Amino acid sequence: MKKTQWILFLAGLAMIGSTAGFLFHVKGNQRLGAPGVLLGNTPLFDENTNRVAEVTVILPEDVLGYESGILPVSTIELTMLPKDTTFGKRRYWVPNTMKNVDVGVVLMGQDRTSLHKPQFCLEGQGWTIEQSELVTVKMEKPFPYELPLMKLTASIRHKDESGAMQTIRGIYAYWFVADQKLTASHNERMISMAKNLLRTGTLERWAYISYFSRCYPGNEEATFNEMKKFIAKSAPQFQLAAGTPKPSAALTNVQTAFK
Repeated sequence: MKKTQWILFLAGLAMIGSTAGFLFHVKGNQRLGAPGVLLGNTPLFDENTNRVAEVTVILPEDVLGYESGILPVSTIELTMLPKDTTFGKRRYWVPNTMKNVDVGVVLMGQDRTSLHKPQFCLEGQGWTIEQSELVTVKMEKPFPYELPLMKLTASIRHKDESGAMQTIRGIYAYWFVADQKLTASHNERMISMAKNLLRTGTLERWAYISYFSRCYPGNEEATFNEMKKFIAKSAPQFQLAAGTPKPSAALTNVQTAFK
């Protein structure tokens, strides 16, 4: 090997070694940030009724008169996600109607692989995603602001009670939240986490929040309108972060008058 090649080879090894050492130092000294969701000592169970967690994300029991019950953590979630993942799962419904909402929260620990693109989970359950939209929901608590979320419209085919094939629509809304931070973008969350870790040594503890409702074709808009009301009422009860406050009408009028 020529002298120049040796120099480049050794320089490459040095860069790899210094980078590995830096990453090892960062990981060894990183602190886990505060969560952006409410935690509590409520047990959670798996699909076989085995207790799998003592600390969970506390979701409200009563929202807009819906009945509710805790959903179990699936075997796939327990197998595929890191052991330090924290969950919150609850199903809401109105008897004798199609009104239903599944609310799920996945909160990462030191292992950031707890969170991934939500589309993978939906498609893995057999749903076909037909449309993705970035939308907002008007929130009133703790103050008026616009909550950004990603809305997915999906469909699945299954047999009804008579054995005939039937199409069901799914309206899936999700966003991410950390201490004092909100975003509907997976990439924005990743960039924020990397910047904060390098700058402060603190690993932002992000949670992935999802709302999922099923309906018959043709009822997608009405279902999402109901979901928006449900989000506005329920999310402030367990989500600790909020967006940028909207100016009051009085303040807006004053600002307009002085332009």
